[in-house]
Amino acid sequence: MIAPGRTLKLAWAVAREERRLMARSRVAVAGLGLLLLLAMVAAVAAWQQRASAAEQRAHHQQQMHDEFAAQPDRHPHRMVHYGHFVFRPLSPLAAFDSGTDAYTGHTLFLEGHRQNSANFSEVRQSSLLLRFGQLLPAFVLQVLAPLLLVFIGHGLLAREREAGTLRVLLAQGLAPGTLVAGKLLALGGVAILMLLPALLALAAMVLFSGAPAALAGALAAAYAGWLLLWVLGVGAVSALCRRSRDALLVLLAAWALSVVVLPRLAAEWASASRPLPTRVESDILLQRELAQLGNSHNAADGRFAAFRQATLARYGVQRVEDLPVNYKGLVAMEGERQTSELFVRQAAASFAQQHAQRAAVQRWAPASPVLALRAVSMALAGTDLPAYQGFMEQAEQHRYTMVQALNRLQAEQMTLQTDRSSRDDRISRTHWQAIAPFEHRSELPAQLLQRAAPAAAVLGAWLAAMAGLLALATRRLARGAP
Repeated sequence: MIAPGRTLKLAWAVAREERRLMARSRVAVAGLGLLLLLAMVAAVAAWQQRASAAEQRAHHQQQMHDEFAAQPDRHPHRMVHYGHFVFRPLSPLAAFDSGTDAYTGHTLFLEGHRQNSANFSEVRQSSLLLRFGQLLPAFVLQVLAPLLLVFIGHGLLAREREAGTLRVLLAQGLAPGTLVAGKLLALGGVAILMLLPALLALAAMVLFSGAPAALAGALAAAYAGWLLLWVLGVGAVSALCRRSRDALLVLLAAWALSVVVLPRLAAEWASASRPLPTRVESDILLQRELAQLGNSHNAADGRFAAFRQATLARYGVQRVEDLPVNYKGLVAMEGERQTSELFVRQAAASFAQQHAQRAAVQRWAPASPVLALRAVSMALAGTDLPAYQGFMEQAEQHRYTMVQALNRLQAEQMTLQTDRSSRDDRISRTHWQAIAPFEHRSELPAQLLQRAAPAAAVLGAWLAAMAGLLALATRRLARGAP
């Protein structure tokens, strides 16, 4: 029995020899160099783009707040229709994985009686090439790094069998497990080099962008696990195939199927099985329901009769003219309450359908581990669907609070008589200045880690399955080298 220290030395010797072979391969050296260059370019470009976008959004947000506060004396309901813009702030880790950010808008106009959708997504403003993937560290590691591992490592063990050296090595007493471990150490070193630019980018995001270290560390672990999955898979297939060419064909087919084909099929299947209504269909449904509500611009609308009676009873008067507050402002508040409840219900239904599509896509993760990795990556980067939903819900809450504050000014700062006069229907501009600006509340790192946990478990199951396949291939080597 060989001592553990001797086994480790033998494994390192095999790894050194394999690294020498890789260094003499023009394909391996050129491919790795190009990938590292591409990864560094992706990290720097994404960093600069994210910093520029974040600065612009912060600048525009402050500019919109200043312009809102600088409006002159006027009727408060005119300010309701003047509205306000809010901009979705970027997550510090969005430079690593932009997730859904490129497909969802980042600018939202807030106004009374309406719930608008976010506009100006990058996909709508850029070329169609953006739909095929952005040059980000996440894209390089998810798609390109496994492909290069396949080209570099497909002959790890198949080459030894094909050349007849496998039988010689085993006959000299080299254990199959030691041989496989040495080969995998060499390929694992290549994977570490591939991961290095991403690790540096994540460290920079923690140091200079304020990204939570726990999330950056979890992202690094997820992508390390992803590359380890391919290292194990490449080693297992190479050990099972008789020829390097066969191993290459099998691994290329596995890469194309799991990384390219199945994710696309999953998205199409989810879209077809759980279709979302079009914008026109949603607007028609919304307008039908809005038509059943009262018109808050008309205080005499009969659909507010019950509200009118309840208001008179609450204040103990018989006529709206005797109310201590402006009845038209109260009607505006009630109308906004009713329409906002409708907006919230419609938005919740829409997001529920989108989450159903998202869950349908994730059901394909047992067949395509890249889907699990993407779910983990987007969740930790704060660029997934729940993160976008959180922004939209916070923006709607701010819109409702702002509009109701303006309606309350109409009810409390104006009388019914002055509200009817075009000369006396203005209040001081200082009231707009008192309205708090929009502040987006980011999720806590613990919440993001919890959301990523189910997909991380699927990725872990894939790692365990690939380790089992490698163990099976190693035992086959032990039974002989055909």
